[in-house]
Amino acid sequence: MSPLSAQRPVSRRSILQATSLSAFAVGASGLLSACGTGGAKVEAGSCDNVDKSSSEKVINFSNWIGYVDPIKKPGSTISEFEDDTGIQVDYVTDINDNEDFYAKVAPQLQDCKSTGRDIIVMTDWMAARMIDLGWIQKLDHSKMPNVDANLIDFLKAPAFDPHREYSVPWQSGMTGICYNSELTDPVTSMEQLLTSEALHGKVEMLTEMRDTMGFMLLLTGADPEKFTDDEFSAAIDELQKYTDNGQIRKFAGNNYVDDMKSGNIVACEAWSGDVINLLGGDPYKWVPPDEGFSIWTDNMLVPNMAEHKSNAEELMNFYYDPVNAAKLAAWNYYFCPVQGAQGEIGQFDKSAVNSDFIFLDDATLEKGFLFKPLDEKQAQDYQTQFNAVTGG
Repeated sequence: MSPLSAQRPVSRRSILQATSLSAFAVGASGLLSACGTGGAKVEAGSCDNVDKSSSEKVINFSNWIGYVDPIKKPGSTISEFEDDTGIQVDYVTDINDNEDFYAKVAPQLQDCKSTGRDIIVMTDWMAARMIDLGWIQKLDHSKMPNVDANLIDFLKAPAFDPHREYSVPWQSGMTGICYNSELTDPVTSMEQLLTSEALHGKVEMLTEMRDTMGFMLLLTGADPEKFTDDEFSAAIDELQKYTDNGQIRKFAGNNYVDDMKSGNIVACEAWSGDVINLLGGDPYKWVPPDEGFSIWTDNMLVPNMAEHKSNAEELMNFYYDPVNAAKLAAWNYYFCPVQGAQGEIGQFDKSAVNSDFIFLDDATLEKGFLFKPLDEKQAQDYQTQFNAVTGG
């Protein structure tokens, strides 16, 4: 596949860059270690409450910064939802980091108390964690026909929620390779990134364990979606080899952008949105590696004791209408999870119709992978091994 070209300078990532780069670097990539604040598991059905949706036309919606088009602007997606349904959306951007938000709501959720929220948006690994703890309500798909009809096949059956009983994707992003086309020939594979003598000492990998180790597992012949402890250890040994021989200059978060701009490095592991929003496009190219590329997803969830579950399901259904999904994608330029949106997006942004950042063809999607869900013990063990190599 040819390098993806930059198309638009505004997105969730660029807005967060302007407000808190460090918060984004550890949060929105969705790849923090699942350690830290513990959580008590609750039994299914033990936190039932009365849904007030029929009498209270409101939704309390917690999301990440800059992830939706201007909230109350006439014609915005949320304004249109409110006009269509009569349901008022109290939309707050109080999620800056998966772990921080987890710590904020854990005391209520483990004690079957309300968080005051009807929808929260968590990255796939944190969604898996909360679902496993019994903190998330099962969704009524009879109220979400658009979700069932239009969710793209690639995201229909993640390991942590194979029937999407508890989660609905909001938006997704990709992890692959960025290179400076003025300073190096095209870099199209992780093997090339880590073995090419021309790139020696001019390469950086991400500090995010799931991102980097997903690629190392591929390089050692393992499946990032299904691997053993021994396979993970073998992948760690492979990563250690490239740090010991000096191929990898260092491990970085979003600050790899500064090193790319300064010329300290010429290629790196990178998030696709950065090439548009932080590096500004040419001469910087983002490519999905030949071995495959990582996809992360932020998911809408209804926490236990939410008081407006049916209203929340109505909003989820609204955003899976292809026209509404297209309007949202034309604003934030993330990988759109809704079939049919590509056919509608031209009315909002003609340059987005063939965007490789928003719409991935089936052949490309076949090379995408998700990192397998980890339990608490695995996450802590794997992160410890990773930190020993990276110095984290």
